[in-house]
Amino acid sequence: MRYAICNEIFGDWPLAKACAYAAECGYGGIEIAPFSLAPLATDLSSKVRAEIRRTIARAGLECVGLHWLLAKTTGLHAVDPDPTVRQRTLAYLGELARLCHDLGGRVLVFGSPQQRSLLPGVSPEAAIDHLAELFLRLLPVLETSDTVLAIEPLSATETDVLTTTAETIRLVERINSPHVRLHLDAKALASESVPACDSIRTSACHLEHFHANDINLQGPGFGALDFTPIFSALSEIHYSGWVSVEVFDYAPGPERLALESIRYLERIESEAG
Repeated sequence: MRYAICNEIFGDWPLAKACAYAAECGYGGIEIAPFSLAPLATDLSSKVRAEIRRTIARAGLECVGLHWLLAKTTGLHAVDPDPTVRQRTLAYLGELARLCHDLGGRVLVFGSPQQRSLLPGVSPEAAIDHLAELFLRLLPVLETSDTVLAIEPLSATETDVLTTTAETIRLVERINSPHVRLHLDAKALASESVPACDSIRTSACHLEHFHANDINLQGPGFGALDFTPIFSALSEIHYSGWVSVEVFDYAPGPERLALESIRYLERIESEAG
C-alpha cells in the first residue's frame, strides 16, 4: 500500500513542518484540504502554488491531491435548483482541478456533503441528474489538468445524496470517463448494510482512492473498526492507489494520530499478507 495523510490533521502547523513529520513517520504522500492553504483556491497565485509544490517535494512526499473540496465556501452547491449556483460550483471545481495539477496532485475527492444534500424543490432523482450534468461539464478541465474526480459515498447521517457504494457506482458508470471514478472511506463503508469487504470487491474496476479512518472519527486503530477484512479485500483486488489517513477528531494530537495510524495500517497490511 502507499500511505498518505490529510494535512488538516496538523492544524496550524506550517506546511513544511507537517510534511517533514509525515515523511518521518513513513508516509509517502500528503493530501491537501484547500481551505488550509487559503480561503479560496483563487487566492493562490501561480508563484504560491509553485512554492507549495516545492515544499511537499523537499520533504520527499508526493501531493496525492485535494479533498474537502467545497468546505468553508459560500454560495456553492452541486444540486441547487438554481442553474447559476451550479454554474458557480462548476467554475470553482474547475479551479480546484487546476490547483490540484499545479501542486502535482491527481485526485479530487468529492465528498462535500453539505453542498450536495437535497434542497427544497429538488427530488433525489433530480439531484443525481444535476450531479451527472455537473461532472460531465467538468470533464474538459479534468482532462486538460490530467486529474480524476473521485466521488465519495457518505453515510446517511452526513448527506441524503449518494449514501451507498452501489448508487455511487451507478453515477460513475453513467458518466463513463476515466476522469470520474470512485472514492471509498472506511468510516462511511461501516454505515452501509453491505460489508465493507464486499463493497470493495464489487467496486474494483472503479476504485481510485481510499480514506482510512475509524467510526469514532479518529485515525485507523484508534477505535473499534477492524481493518483486516478491508485490507484483505484491497489486496485481493490488487488495489495500487493511495490509502490516506483522514481524521475528524483531533483530540489525540497530530503526532499520535499520524504515527500510530500508519503503524497500525502497516501491521494490518502485514498480517493480511
